[in-house]
Amino acid sequence: MKEHLIELTVNGKGRRLRVKPNELLLNVLRNDLNLTGTKYGCGIGECGACTVLIEGRPMLSCLTLAVSVDGQNITTIEGIGGTKLDPIQESFLEHGAVQCGFCTPGMILTTKALLEENPSPTEDEIREYIRGNICRCTGYTSIVKAIAECNREKC
Repeated sequence: MKEHLIELTVNGKGRRLRVKPNELLLNVLRNDLNLTGTKYGCGIGECGACTVLIEGRPMLSCLTLAVSVDGQNITTIEGIGGTKLDPIQESFLEHGAVQCGFCTPGMILTTKALLEENPSPTEDEIREYIRGNICRCTGYTSIVKAIAECNREKC
């Protein structure tokens, strides 16, 4: 199968990659760029564990062909916070909004997009926005509190 040369900016760093036409962004991030914070969950776009930001919008990398994002900016969980934790990550820790942590990268990136769109979401708006991100451990009470508190603290 013929490979295509694509250029991405991943977490602020330019990357040139050769990818197959059917190669998923999730696999390129994890296997080629060693960005393993993006998780493979269901593989059919139902759990949100593979969420990344593409041009600032939350997208499911398990359903996104790498060739389709040629020239775009991708942010993974490794790309937020820099050398310190992002305030959203700190809020999740403070509120115990992480159990096994598998869903957490997707939750945090989805939260980042939410707060960019709506800096003061209501609880209902938070629950609606994160509904595509599944937490199998505890439910959403702590997660929603972490997001709401982050909102109040100007994350």
